[in-house]
Amino acid sequence: MMPATDSTTAPADLRPDLPTLPTLPTLGTLRHLVATRYVTALREGGSVPAVVEADDGALYVAKFHGAAQGGRALAAELIVGELARAAGLRVPELALIDIDPALGRSEPHQEIRELLIRSAGLNLAMAYLPGALGYDVAARQTVSGDFASAVVALDVFAVNVDRTARNPNLLWWQGDLWLIDHGASLYWHHGWDGSEADDALVAAAARPFARAAEHVLLPFADRLPAAAAAMAAVVDDATIARAVDAVPGAWLEGAGGDRLRAAYLAWLRARRAALPRIIEEANRARASRV
Repeated sequence: MMPATDSTTAPADLRPDLPTLPTLPTLGTLRHLVATRYVTALREGGSVPAVVEADDGALYVAKFHGAAQGGRALAAELIVGELARAAGLRVPELALIDIDPALGRSEPHQEIRELLIRSAGLNLAMAYLPGALGYDVAARQTVSGDFASAVVALDVFAVNVDRTARNPNLLWWQGDLWLIDHGASLYWHHGWDGSEADDALVAAAARPFARAAEHVLLPFADRLPAAAAAMAAVVDDATIARAVDAVPGAWLEGAGGDRLRAAYLAWLRARRAALPRIIEEANRARASRV
């Protein structure tokens, strides 16, 4: 596996003969795992995720609530990853995973040991894709317009700033492109403390997403209006609620955390309503690149 950001190049000692992924659970029914072995840190990402083995015998990329970005980044990863999966995009299975701080006792780096202590309890696990390769812009691999448009529509919807040529966060695995690392989405929540009026939050959700111009797949995304309409139809109120409800309360730390779940619901619904207009901004940005 060679993810594009946090989930970086696979260490050589990881088993190459792992079974393929199990059938993914229904949206909103996350599995609850227990980490049984700390395999290795993935040090290139700022949040220092790790490959761990869980009690089902499989390997996962674990992301920790005690990392610098905190639990809200895990909330974004979970919400957006589950909405992407509901929209038919390939996302490795996401699960909740219990981490015992003693798991990293053999880790020689103090930074990692301290991270595991801070992250005791529920964290996020993403299924490890053995042998996956990162999407490389320089390789000039063809991506279908339908797929590219669906991914851009998702990232515009979720204000994901981290799907650029520098960090594509796309993996080739078994002949398909898979989406990873959505923790940079919904970035407004890091500054949200619950003091903002509801109408201000809704108004903010309707703003264009200027960073769409940097999207790695934007040049291929020649069906954006149709993709946005399909995305809006799929992420209905019930689907949004299931994704948001799946977030553990412990991840919603900080000022306003008790109201953040409701804020996610309001923002996502308002964003969906504004998506047809917002996607036109992305379409204009695309016109300037092709």
